[in-house]
Formats: sequence, C-alpha cells, structure tokens
Amino acid sequence: MPDRQPTPIGALVNAGNASSAPFGQKQLAVTSVHAVVDGEGAGQAPVVLPWGRRKVLLLNATFEPLTALPLRRAVVLVVCGKAEVVHGDPHGAVVHSSTSEVVVPSVIRLANYVRVPYRGRVPLTRAGLMHRDRYRCAYCGGRAETIDHVVPRSRGGPHSWQNCVACCAKCNHRKADKLLSELGWRLRVVPNAPRGPHWRLLAGVTEADPLWLPYLGEPAA
Repeated sequence: MPDRQPTPIGALVNAGNASSAPFGQKQLAVTSVHAVVDGEGAGQAPVVLPWGRRKVLLLNATFEPLTALPLRRAVVLVVCGKAEVVHGDPHGAVVHSSTSEVVVPSVIRLANYVRVPYRGRVPLTRAGLMHRDRYRCAYCGGRAETIDHVVPRSRGGPHSWQNCVACCAKCNHRKADKLLSELGWRLRVVPNAPRGPHWRLLAGVTEADPLWLPYLGEPAA
C-alpha cells in the first residue's frame, strides 16, 4: 500500500463531473437492478436499491481513498472506462441498461492518477465524531446516540474535536451543562482530532460499507 496524503471529499477534479458527460455515443439509462443468488439470476425478483442514498468508495489509481460517490456516478465512471470495479456488490446485484449490464460496485479505482490538494484539517461532523468514538459513549461506554461538549458551550467550551465526544442519551441528560469535575466523571478516552484521508472521507459518510475497511487504514466503527 503506497504512502497516503490526506484527501478532501469533493476534491476530485476530472472524475467528479463524469456523470454529466457522454461516453461514446451512449448514455446510461438504468432499466432495472437484479440480484444474482448462487449464480442463478433467472427467475429472481428485482432488488429495489436506494439509489439516492447508496455510496461507492472511490480510490485513486494508487489505491488511496478519495471520496464516497453516489452509486449512479460510480456506475457511469465504470462504463466510461475511467474506473474499474475493485469490489462488487456482495449480493451479486447487476445494473441493466438497454444495451449492457454492469456489476453494482462497492469499491472502484480510477484508471488514471488524480492529484488532489493537501488539507491537514479534518472537518468536524457528527458522522466523523461517531466513527472516531466507535459509536460508544465517552462516559459510560454504552451505545452512543448523540454528541456532547465536554465543557458545555454555555460555559465557554469550543466546538472542536478536543471538546466534543459521542454520548448516550442518558449520560447527555444527566450531564446537562455541568463540568466533569462537578459530577466526578472521567472520560474513557482523551478526545483528539483524527488525521488521514480515511477520516476526511468518513466525516461525510454516515454508514461505511464493510468492504471499504481495508482501504481506509482504520476500522470505521
């Protein structure tokens, strides 16, 4: 695996606009999506996939993670020959157009290397914070449902990676606007700002496909 540099979401220059560009003399017109089970597609009912919500991991030619694309844009890149499928849908789903078919991808890789600008700061988002804390409450270790400011905003606490943690609803309600010293609580882990291209990507993705994990450098949850 080559050395990686932090890569911002949305920084892709050429491939990001491919969904609106023609490829050859054809335009992609999806007619249906079928799942092939045990290699037998005949007679199977179509699988209706949430096209507007599903994401595909896009890798640079060097296998560094770039961003999470909408499924439709990812399929267009593959059909255009600008990307190749690294991992297909684990259920064997296939996109059918009027003239061809394409395996629904989970991870794709660009055919040509794209240079992207370096940005050291990972944006603070709810999704990124939950991934960093592995969906565990920073106070009790239970399942996190919300986020909390360790030093409350009402008492001068900043909205930063170092002052924000994942938190369960019960602890959030009990803590309210109090300081940890006033409650006798301690943080399970000292919060810090994450670094790396996989964190910049995860900051904008609420759910990461398990097939992405080997390319993200660290577990997503």
